[in-house]
Amino acid sequence: MGHIMIDREGYRPNVGIILTNEKNQVFWGKRVRQDAWQFPQGGIKYGETPEQAMYRELHEEVGLKCCHVKILGRTRDWMRYDVPLHWTKRESRGHYKGQKQIWFLLRLTGRDCDVSLRASGHPEFDAWRWTDYWIDFNNVIEFKREVYGMALRELVRFLPPSRKEPARDSRANNNHKEQQRQIIGADSQV
Repeated sequence: MGHIMIDREGYRPNVGIILTNEKNQVFWGKRVRQDAWQFPQGGIKYGETPEQAMYRELHEEVGLKCCHVKILGRTRDWMRYDVPLHWTKRESRGHYKGQKQIWFLLRLTGRDCDVSLRASGHPEFDAWRWTDYWIDFNNVIEFKREVYGMALRELVRFLPPSRKEPARDSRANNNHKEQQRQIIGADSQV
């Protein structure tokens, strides 16, 4: 293990993590010394499965171990985004196009105090917060917005009812889904 892989089309295999709490809020990490917020994510190393990479990245970026979370679901297929040339390292511009990701939806079974942004020697985040599942994408870097929306839409079906909110009847649920589509600008059904 240890080598970073890039597929034939120029995409680096990667995992994305949507971590939720009992209120169905999502973990939102602020990139170190930047005004950019994102979900935890990271590359899959040679010899790792997506699930192994997810647990490694979860620990490196958020300080959580497998005993602190439960997997609720994952995306069926790879989701891709291209990284603009000015964001890529010069030596990788010829072959590297972007990331292809498998996304995992997790439930925090531990406590907020189990989160540690300094679990590794190279922290990704310097702050974090819980926010609504249907996040405002204005703080997401532009080239990742579409994939974030796709992952949230595909994984919402695995989200259990929140402990702090009563179960919705079907009319309220349909109204809620319409609000979700408006927030994320989705043309497809949620």
